[in-house]
Amino acid sequence: MTTTYNWTIVQLDRNLPDNGVVTAHYNVSATDGDFNASTYGTCSFTPDPDSPSYTPYDELTQEQVVGWVQESLGKDTVEASLAGQIEAQQHPTQATGVPW
Repeated sequence: MTTTYNWTIVQLDRNLPDNGVVTAHYNVSATDGDFNASTYGTCSFTPDPDSPSYTPYDELTQEQVVGWVQESLGKDTVEASLAGQIEAQQHPTQATGVPW
């Protein structure tokens, strides 16, 4: 099967004086058939209201912030880690229990 990835922004923290986002809380989930993996974390940013690429809080889209997070973390790196977790579920190398 093919693994699908879903990137979402759970919450944003911002500076009130300039409405610049300083932290994005994100979740990434991966699904491959019956197997799932996910990660949650935060990314920090330093907003610059004088930058031509600055976007105020009330004009942001989830896609834009997901792009920031993916660029900051390395999209391929995060997705490879989740794929590895799914691979480990599909092909376990350890088991637990007792023989009696």
